[in-house]
Amino acid sequence: METAEGLRVEITRKGSGKQVVLSQGAKEWFMLIEVTSENAVILKQEKDQERYLIDESETHDRPMTADEVDAAIADYVNSVKTRIQKK
Repeated sequence: METAEGLRVEITRKGSGKQVVLSQGAKEWFMLIEVTSENAVILKQEKDQERYLIDESETHDRPMTADEVDAAIADYVNSVKTRIQKK
């Protein structure tokens, strides 16, 4: 899927979680949410060509529901779109 900003968005299911990859030219944004029966791990990366600008992870002490995963992915996509529009 491509947005009006020329942003390419690919969302795929990964077990009980999801991953999203957004790209525009040489820039790439990545978010992976892994959900287990005990916790949820969220990885976020932002890359410009081969240089990582952001590479972070956070662990939640409980699993996320499917609705929470979808909401987190949607929020991430919207935040990237907002940052692109401001530039």
